[in-house]
Amino acid sequence: MPFSNTKFARSSLLMLLVGAAVLAAIVTASFILSRMTQSYFNDVVKLRDLRSASSDMMLYLRAAESGQRGYVLTRDNAFLTPYTAATEGMNRQRERLRKSYASQSVVTFPLDQFEALLDKKLEEMKSTVDLARDGQFDAAADIVRNSSGREIMDQMSAQLVTMVRDLDRRLNSGIQDLRDTADALQWFTLGGGIVIMLVVGGAIVVVAQHVRELSRAHRAVEELNTGLEERVTERTEDLIQANREIQRYAYIVSHDLRAPLVNIMGFTSELDQTLKSIRAYVLAGDRPPSEEDIRQARLAVEEDLPEAIGFIRSSTKKMDGLINAILKISRDGRRELKPEPVDLKDLMEATANSINHQVTEGGGAVTIALGGASRLITDRFSLEQIFGNLFDNAVKYKHPDRALSLTVRAQPAGRGMLRIEVTDNGRGIAPEDHERIFELFRRSGLQDSPGEGIGLAHVRSLVRNLGGEITVQSTLGSGSTFIIRLPTDLSQYVRSNGS
Repeated sequence: MPFSNTKFARSSLLMLLVGAAVLAAIVTASFILSRMTQSYFNDVVKLRDLRSASSDMMLYLRAAESGQRGYVLTRDNAFLTPYTAATEGMNRQRERLRKSYASQSVVTFPLDQFEALLDKKLEEMKSTVDLARDGQFDAAADIVRNSSGREIMDQMSAQLVTMVRDLDRRLNSGIQDLRDTADALQWFTLGGGIVIMLVVGGAIVVVAQHVRELSRAHRAVEELNTGLEERVTERTEDLIQANREIQRYAYIVSHDLRAPLVNIMGFTSELDQTLKSIRAYVLAGDRPPSEEDIRQARLAVEEDLPEAIGFIRSSTKKMDGLINAILKISRDGRRELKPEPVDLKDLMEATANSINHQVTEGGGAVTIALGGASRLITDRFSLEQIFGNLFDNAVKYKHPDRALSLTVRAQPAGRGMLRIEVTDNGRGIAPEDHERIFELFRRSGLQDSPGEGIGLAHVRSLVRNLGGEITVQSTLGSGSTFIIRLPTDLSQYVRSNGS
């Protein structure tokens, strides 16, 4: 034989070794890059918390000083309210700054020196307020006009501003690192896929040459080749889907997570502008402040400062929500599945009971029509989460002009699959939003219900972890049908797919 069994075996073994080496390299690189991404992400979270604590500390200091100087110089008791609130909250803020600084090791900050200056400043403000309360306004004003308090404040401000700038630089660097690791994983996976395809192509050539000499095994080899091609197609689709998920994740981290930071930096600059008006009024020197100074200072204290602080806090809250949502989706992918027999009818009835009072009080009803397709082997917790989210959404987005009708049907879908349909007569979803609703932080239609757009993204993540897929059929104003395809035996699916 020109192409002996020994040569065929050697060639096949070589192809297998090359393929195994490439797969091992892809798995190793994916693991390393994923760990790097997690590490970068944790650093970004810690630095964001430290930056927030530093900015809030500066706000407390400014508020306390504004209240102190306003009360001493104008003798108006109204200035004591912000002073008291700021000084009372200072200890909590100080402790928060300590914890945030201790939890990270990226930036350095003279914390002991800063706290010593802070104690001096608090003592100086307390002494002037106490003198003013005793009626010694002139003595208190002399202390306020003394440059020592301003110098302490300037030193603390300079320290905090320096740290905030360093944090901003580190945060930008962390976000860039996340983007770089995502890009590296994408290109490495793509390159590995190409090499695997070349290996497979070489294997096909070797098999084809051997098949010509082993005509009696032609049919078996042909069937094997067909099956191999289908498996390669499935794996290629999985790789494409994984690349898309990685790109979407990178976009969320680089765009959605960065947006609140931009807002915080913008309103911090606005605070600086606002403080100029207050400084012109408070540090007027020997001359009495002009009416314009008083008007600008009052406008800054009553409107500009609260508005800027409110926007900064809302941006911080939004960032925290984004991070928690990303971590929730990430935990779903890492959680170990526990296949067990599940009675689908019992599970559906238990889920329906959890929303029964919300449905019946509006005259609605839940119908469960599973027929004989009511048992499967899957992860019970994931299934409860999936249908709990879908049922809650049906209640949340019911049509205001009619009672809610929610129906669940199930039927076999061939090849060990089960098709489950959850149909409601709610508001419906516009065709252009059918895919958008499954994306993280994306919502559609009228936004009159609370939510951050993670529910259906969470559902899709859970369904895919169970080896299934979810789609939607809907017309705006006429209700929706969510279609879920799941393997009837998750343990068998995991074994056959090597998950």
